[in-house]
Amino acid sequence: MNGIQEVVGSIPISSTNLLALMAIIIWPMIPLFWIPVHFGHRFFRGIGFLTYLLPVFTWLPLAYLIYQNRGLLLQYRIEFAIVLNIAGILLLAIGTLLHIWTGLLLGLWGLIGLPEIGAKKEMRLMTEGPFAVVRHPTYLAHLLLFSGVFLITGVIASGIVAILDLIAATVLIIPLEERELSVRFGKEYELYKKRVPRFFPLHKGLD
Repeated sequence: MNGIQEVVGSIPISSTNLLALMAIIIWPMIPLFWIPVHFGHRFFRGIGFLTYLLPVFTWLPLAYLIYQNRGLLLQYRIEFAIVLNIAGILLLAIGTLLHIWTGLLLGLWGLIGLPEIGAKKEMRLMTEGPFAVVRHPTYLAHLLLFSGVFLITGVIASGIVAILDLIAATVLIIPLEERELSVRFGKEYELYKKRVPRFFPLHKGLD
């Protein structure tokens, strides 16, 4: 895991550094796409598939900026005990499997948000599998993934990403998404909210 493969931007690019860099670069796509789409759903439904140009103008420039400053972002790290590294591997594995599971249930259209931007594309309310345990297993999977990367790599920037992901999901993305789901599914979704917790399995519904 720590074998040096090459040196980029004065920072050795090992497998752990590469893992951290990938997480730091990829994460902004989540809020930069979903917050505007949920907040301005009428506008994006109006422009349809042009919505998918949004990451080109928002995420790609930021991804390039992050990559250009990778040396600064990767140099600050914490050396975790091996038991925490192992815990990180488990979190990463569980998060990956959970993400795959939710992806299989939602299908490609659900994953890329087509129901949110395509007025003619509707999907049934998903309440099975991990959706029977928490209402937003995809965002829970993201948190597990990014937390796992932090514990594996010790790169502080990846830990900040995990915290930002939790804040963005619980404070902005999920409330906006639930507002839209309530409009789309009405009483069916309200009943679902009462019996299934939002984000953490041990919480009660409507949290």
